[in-house]
Amino acid sequence: MTVVPRPNTLLTPADLHPDMELVMRVMPMPKDANGNGDIFGGWIMAQVDLAGCVLPGRISRGRVATVAVNEFVFRNAVSVGDLLSFYARIESVGRTSMKVHVEVWAERQPTDPILVKVTEAHITYVAIDLEGKPRPVPAA
Repeated sequence: MTVVPRPNTLLTPADLHPDMELVMRVMPMPKDANGNGDIFGGWIMAQVDLAGCVLPGRISRGRVATVAVNEFVFRNAVSVGDLLSFYARIESVGRTSMKVHVEVWAERQPTDPILVKVTEAHITYVAIDLEGKPRPVPAA
C-alpha cells in the first residue's frame, strides 16, 4: 500500500492568540439560516456557548453553567457552507467561576480558502454541583 502525503488541511488563523485552543468545528446548514440566507445570530450564540464551556468543564472537572455573557460581537455574517472553527482560552479563574474568551473563524471558498473572524465573545461560567449550586473550582 502506498501512502500519499497530503497537505495540512486544518487552517489556523495567522494572528490567533497563542493561548487559544480549538474546541469545536461545525458547518451551519440551511435550517440554521434566516430568510436572507445568513445564519441566525441566536444559532451562533448557542454554538459559542457550547464551545465556551469546554475548557471550564475540563478545569472544574464537572458541570458548569453560563452565568454571564459579558460581551458578544458579530463581526461578519455567517453563510450556509462556512466551516466554523471555535477557539477558546481561559482569561481568569475565580473561586467558583471562570471567564472565557471565544473567537469564531469562518473558512470560506473551498477552492481558494480564506479565514474570516465572524464572532467573538467573553463569557463567564460557574462550576456547579449535582444540585446546580456553585462549587469551588479545584486547584490546578
